[in-house]
Amino acid sequence: MDNYKLDALFAALADPTRRAIVARLTAGDVSVSALADPHDMALPSFLKHLSRLEAAGLVRSRKEGRTRICTLHPEALAAATTWIDAQRALWEARLDRMEALALDIERKDQ
Repeated sequence: MDNYKLDALFAALADPTRRAIVARLTAGDVSVSALADPHDMALPSFLKHLSRLEAAGLVRSRKEGRTRICTLHPEALAAATTWIDAQRALWEARLDRMEALALDIERKDQ
């Protein structure tokens, strides 16, 4: 995944309202009005949050009659998982080298 999409994904997840939307969608598809209901904000403001999630690929929506239904697209999180796993591996390798160096210094001092 390119950096732009990864940035959009992390930016979308940086907001607590958007994380709450994602959490709600883990229970299943829901209408925009039902998603917006627990949030104390005007619908246009809520729709901006939803738009950020859609731009990041985390949420998809479809029309069913006059109702807009939102669906979680968890596959979009794979890019974040891949990036986080790579960072974890990098830092674990660095910490392992630091530990080996510290042990080597400790052995030489004895």
